[in-house]
Amino acid sequence: KVWIKPGAEQSFLYGNHVLKSGLGRITENTCQYQGVVVYSMADVPLGFGVAAKSTQDCRKVDPMAIVVFHQADIGEYVRHEETLT
Repeated sequence: KVWIKPGAEQSFLYGNHVLKSGLGRITENTCQYQGVVVYSMADVPLGFGVAAKSTQDCRKVDPMAIVVFHQADIGEYVRHEETLT
C-alpha cells in the first residue's frame, strides 16, 4: 500500500505518477516494481500503481523522483467517458 498527501491526490487522479514529495506513507518492505494500491491519507482507495522504488530507496531519494508509476485511478472513467461503451 502507498498513501499520498492531499496535494498529490489530484495529480494522481489526472493520470500522473507519484513523486517523493507527494508520498505520505509506504508499506514496509515494498520491493521495486511491486504492484501497489494507492490510497489517500484518509484511507480512500484512489487507484493502482507500480512501485518505482523500494521502501528503503524512497527514504533517500530526491523529492522530485518518481516513487510510484501510475497504472489506473478512479478518475479514468471521467477522462474517458465519451469513449466508454
